[in-house]
Amino acid sequence: MKSNEIWLVEQSRNGDVDAFEELIRDYKKIAYNIAFKILQNVEDAEDASQEALIKVFKSIQNFNMESSFKSWMYRIVMNTCIDFQRKKNKTINAVSIDEDIDLGESSPLHREIADDSGNPDVLIEKNFNSKLINDALSKLDNDTRVIIILRDIQGFSYSEISEILSCNLGTVKSRLNRARRNLKEILENELKTQC
Repeated sequence: MKSNEIWLVEQSRNGDVDAFEELIRDYKKIAYNIAFKILQNVEDAEDASQEALIKVFKSIQNFNMESSFKSWMYRIVMNTCIDFQRKKNKTINAVSIDEDIDLGESSPLHREIADDSGNPDVLIEKNFNSKLINDALSKLDNDTRVIIILRDIQGFSYSEISEILSCNLGTVKSRLNRARRNLKEILENELKTQC
């Protein structure tokens, strides 16, 4: 760990919120991206990544400084997302985008969604590829999906993944190899059914 990071961890342990904000500043976006890839929903990813950061702050006393802070934090993010997904699968709430938002005393607001689309052909191909990969990822079990996300989507090194998942390097490599094979089979089957 860098000396500045060690100092920020120590200050965070003493309850310094500004030090904690600085400590996690460079990691927040990746935490959100991991949450989004696991949960595949913007609102859920925001909620889960926020919940994970609160857990990190509350449990920073338990960080032993032997591993990197980044790996320790992402382990909490992963576990929080998995827990969040389990809870969500138990209760599903739906909100209509056509339904007005009641603000009480004033007149209701009508929901509008901005169209920030570009060239239709490019968007169709991009969306098709993205949907195909996301659908294939969703068919993998959590452990398999997580290792693909960490390595192939987020670009973590094998040693970082080893720390995040609390397993040895050989296990990471074999799990990743198996996960890629599974993902490839799913994608091949999906493409066959598309043709």
